[in-house]
Amino acid sequence: MSVINTVFGIPFGYLMYLLYQLSKNYGMAILLFTLVTKILMFPLSLISQKNAIIMAKIQPALDDIRRFHAGNNPLIMEEQKKLFKEEGYSTWKSLVPLLVQIPIILGLIHVIYHPLQHILRLDAATLDLLLNKTAQLLNTTREALGSGAELKIIEMVAENPALFQGMSGVEKILALDMQFLGADLSHIPSFSSLLILFPILSGASALLLAVCQNRHYVLQITQSAFRKWSISLFLVAFSFFFALILPAGVGLYWIAGNLLSVAVLFICNGIYDPKKLVPESYFQPKGKRSRKEKEEEKTREKAKKARQKEDRRRFMAIKGKQLVFYAENASYYRYFKGFIDYILKHSELVIHYVTSDPEDPVLRNDHPRLLGYYIGPVALISFMMRLDADMLVMTMPDLETYHIKRSIVRKDVEYVYLDHGMTSFHLMLKKGALDHFDTIFCYGPNHADEVRETERVYGLPRKKLVKTGYPLLDQMIEGAKALGPIQNDPKVIMIAPSWQKDNIMDFCLDDLIMPLLQTGYRVILRPHPEYVKRFPDKMERLKTRYEKHLGPYFDIQTEYQKTESVYSADLVITDWSSIAQEFSYATKKPSLFINTPMKIMNPEYQKIPLVPLDISLRDEIGRSLDLEQLDTLPALIESLMNEGEAWCRRIEQVVSDNIYDVGRAAEGGGRYIIETLSKKKHVQKENDEKQNALLELDHTWEAMRSQLSQEEAVMLLKQLEDFQRITNEQEGDHA
Repeated sequence: MSVINTVFGIPFGYLMYLLYQLSKNYGMAILLFTLVTKILMFPLSLISQKNAIIMAKIQPALDDIRRFHAGNNPLIMEEQKKLFKEEGYSTWKSLVPLLVQIPIILGLIHVIYHPLQHILRLDAATLDLLLNKTAQLLNTTREALGSGAELKIIEMVAENPALFQGMSGVEKILALDMQFLGADLSHIPSFSSLLILFPILSGASALLLAVCQNRHYVLQITQSAFRKWSISLFLVAFSFFFALILPAGVGLYWIAGNLLSVAVLFICNGIYDPKKLVPESYFQPKGKRSRKEKEEEKTREKAKKARQKEDRRRFMAIKGKQLVFYAENASYYRYFKGFIDYILKHSELVIHYVTSDPEDPVLRNDHPRLLGYYIGPVALISFMMRLDADMLVMTMPDLETYHIKRSIVRKDVEYVYLDHGMTSFHLMLKKGALDHFDTIFCYGPNHADEVRETERVYGLPRKKLVKTGYPLLDQMIEGAKALGPIQNDPKVIMIAPSWQKDNIMDFCLDDLIMPLLQTGYRVILRPHPEYVKRFPDKMERLKTRYEKHLGPYFDIQTEYQKTESVYSADLVITDWSSIAQEFSYATKKPSLFINTPMKIMNPEYQKIPLVPLDISLRDEIGRSLDLEQLDTLPALIESLMNEGEAWCRRIEQVVSDNIYDVGRAAEGGGRYIIETLSKKKHVQKENDEKQNALLELDHTWEAMRSQLSQEEAVMLLKQLEDFQRITNEQEGDHA
């Protein structure tokens, strides 16, 4: 207690002493103490208010950071820290007013429990005598009186002043009036006394403060009702309990503090008005779902969980699985389709197709050798760790470096990575994204070169590289041919951005759409599916913004299963999306690149001494345009369209130079999967046969041992050991 007295009690004791001398009333001194501390803390409250407004203003940017870098927590923290520094936000500025409250409360409690020391200013010797006398009269010890010893002295002196006759300080004690509105503030409330009003009023004032904060404090206005009221009820309960277990003087302070905090809230809002300083969109209520919608969502979730449980059980029950494909959602099937079709046509392999999309059409397919399973993103973590199969093919990078780990059940699962674009690995994937794969499907020379250079630079073990084409490109080429010659009138321009930070959607969309519409083009906006998924609020605002323009000359497309609109366009405008390669390679028409800040997934990409295709192709399959040159957009588009024949010949050569096996893209990868799994099955069969032979020999040995002489037994045992050694060596060669 001496530390609390020295650090908190003495400073606030002097303040209480001055206020008591000023007011000559104990209760009024506590109220003045509350007012003074609130005034002293007001600059901190104002700083906290300004800090909260900064947080409200940058909240959309914080949401973007979390969505853009979902799964990369270190990068999220780094980007948030950078944003906080740029905007001047500090977590400590919001916490300081709360932290300062702690010493104030501790100091006040100490003062209320020690009024003889702090308010009457009795010296230590006098206090010792009074304390000893009180303990003697109560037939107890000083230590047993505890923290309320001075309050017990006041009570004993008031009840029996004659027993303390002649002792120093008694006159001051008798003159000390601790009553306030008829209540003794030195007593602890109980349910049988009127003092219970102090905890009740303490809780009520906390409720009032909570209601005001929920409605008027900038950071609480937009919180969900559940979060608002769960915190409010906790504060009410805490305030009631806090005032119930301590002397009523503390309850009086708490009541006054809550009421003054309401006033401080409105004063701060008057100085830094959130309605004026924060964008109006921040205060717009988020779409609330009806009870029917919530019930429907519950039903869907229940059905998903039931489906997941059954599919996981079914998957685990199948022994000897050889081939598994994993898709993040329904749109990823198009990247696997060519390989799956080839495998089903040229082998008897059973394909186990795991998807995290309950609406994936593969789950409803009726092919007897294409079996679908739904495993949600959360359950996928443990599912993958228990994977028992010869080979897993996936487009999801970052194996082992993020949430998906290699199987702990089988160490010999072969993990195959195939990309969902014809872009550069070392620029468009995070550092180490492919380090833990065994095999990489390479769509062109750049993929093979990038993997080998990455292995050299970082000293990584060599992976199997499979030369194969990009089946989706074959599908797009066939789709473009099936459409025949296209003569769009007016010409169709598709804007198809990436979804990463600083994409066209967030950077310069108006500067593209409006000039194109004014020139007379038909414009199709095709946002990236990840953008639609991660930023539904932005999509809603975008649709509202362009609502009056929607019609025959402008459309927003979010149906990604159909690709006809892509290769029937006359020109694609993008930033750093791989859709440019897909469009130009399939249609032999040029693309237009807007030079927004470059999309870099790997900050160390320049350690690999190769120019990424994402950079070099920009001026090989089209033209790139700086943001400062957007006023030349219509003229540049007209020029690109007028040179269609030249671009067709040029792009044909680019495709030939950069993509393997055009027209038979799935052959290389499909053949590799079939041959590899066939060999594994053959090796496993040989191993099983040898193991069975060994078991038979063991049984023969056990049966014959009792009938053989010692010499014959030793000779037969040596033959068994030689056979076992040869078998082990052969298994090692196969491995």
